[in-house]
Amino acid sequence: MIEIGLTGWGDHASLYPADIKSYEKLQTYSSFFPTVEIDSAFYAVQPVKNYEKWVKETPARFSFVVKAYQGMTGHTRGDIPFSSDEEMYLLYKESIKPLEVANKLKMVLFQYPPWFDCNRENVDLLRCTKERMGDIPVALEFRHESWFHPSFKDRTLDFMKEEGWIHSICDEPQSGAGSIPTVLEPTHTDHTLVRFHGRNVHGWQKKGNPNWRDVRYLYRYNEEELLEWKDNLLKLEKPGHEVTALFNNNSGGDAADNARRMVELLGIEYEGLAPRQLDLF
Repeated sequence: MIEIGLTGWGDHASLYPADIKSYEKLQTYSSFFPTVEIDSAFYAVQPVKNYEKWVKETPARFSFVVKAYQGMTGHTRGDIPFSSDEEMYLLYKESIKPLEVANKLKMVLFQYPPWFDCNRENVDLLRCTKERMGDIPVALEFRHESWFHPSFKDRTLDFMKEEGWIHSICDEPQSGAGSIPTVLEPTHTDHTLVRFHGRNVHGWQKKGNPNWRDVRYLYRYNEEELLEWKDNLLKLEKPGHEVTALFNNNSGGDAADNARRMVELLGIEYEGLAPRQLDLF
């Protein structure tokens, strides 16, 4: 099974009527796609009530990929707003319980920063993180090329398989140490995650640009590139193995259009989505 979605539901003008209210967007989004990434969980541990609300607003077959809080991946500079790492993980896991109870938690995504390179200390940290998350499905995305350097690539993949990490395969610009190559190899028996960051090589690195977040994901995949990835997704798909593909190239509003086109190219008709308003007449 291949499930296509986006990294968030708030800012996709091509999906929504101009007069839509913000609280109506998730339900409308879930009439197009069966899954979505919750990016807000990276910036703060979300209140339980938020997850309860999102569960109610989506159909039974809908699922969420939730980003790990930034303090859990080493993105925070300085102290974390918790008494300990143990408290941070405990509160995070408690916050996502409504998704687990509703069977709508697909996985938690641990996306590590560009300075998280391949060394013994970080390997041990990944082991500790996996242990702390228990039975919750967890995906692993690197941003430092050393993990897939020819001298470490096979050992990195073997480690992920042994520890039970879901591989977050990336399509992103190749611009030095702060990016990783596309490695089309699943590491988990049940799941593979694919994230499309675009190919804006000139905007990928910060390099003093105050608006770098706005330009980093400014990219629209062309038909040839989408067809290339159609083949890749079909290669990753195996019986009993679910592939989740999320488009993150939305600085210019391109993610939704690219994702909908990918659904068309794959010939998928998702069942159990929320009804679209236009379909009622």
